[in-house]
Amino acid sequence: MTRHQKRLSVPNSWPVERKTDTFTVKAGAGPHGEAGVPLVVLLRDVLGYVDSTKEARYALNNDSILVNGDAVSDEQRPIGMFDILAFPERGEYFRVFPDEGGRLALTSVDEEAAGSRLGKITNKTVVPGGVVQLTLHDGTNVRVDDDADYDTNDSIVVDNETKEIVAHFEYEEGALVTAVAGQHAGHIGEIDDIDVTLGSGDNTVTVASDDGGYETVEEYVVVIDENFTDDDADAAGDSDE
Repeated sequence: MTRHQKRLSVPNSWPVERKTDTFTVKAGAGPHGEAGVPLVVLLRDVLGYVDSTKEARYALNNDSILVNGDAVSDEQRPIGMFDILAFPERGEYFRVFPDEGGRLALTSVDEEAAGSRLGKITNKTVVPGGVVQLTLHDGTNVRVDDDADYDTNDSIVVDNETKEIVAHFEYEEGALVTAVAGQHAGHIGEIDDIDVTLGSGDNTVTVASDDGGYETVEEYVVVIDENFTDDDADAAGDSDE
């Protein structure tokens, strides 16, 4: 199996230049599926902290880079929406957040905000033993004792150290959301209306915002909190195609 990926065929969410070289690094197995960006791409192409895969491996072997609170050693580890990328020795912390157009960008956050991450609930099931398991957008599973307060399309905040749920945001009219895909990706607003479509069609959501609002499919929106609307946050790594 090849370890490389043609730049022209990478997902639109990848923050890479597509016409400078033929190949880039292929994402390894892990969270976020095909949308996950290899960690080395962020370190090299976005942040400019390393010049090569070899340098990235050296940094990772020193446990100096954390993803969602855990040290990682695989430079191909997929990184995706709402992951927390931390460089404790540098005192730098970033949240992966969808920019306009759906491209993933790194938003600078403080150390406190980097202590937890947001996850959208995509599935809820009962596992053996009667325990309720929530599946998040990146494939992570979180088990809870009481399922009464959680439902699909809700969002939860998980502490990176304890792995416990520390906040819960319900998917409902009036909730603050951001679009993470489609032509409105990166746009933040409040849910004005949820239109449930009977049959196999997608439910749609009308979102009210300062620029007039928009309508998109339910799958494309994620409930967030006001911390994601901080105008002082800096985005890193805007790339031109």
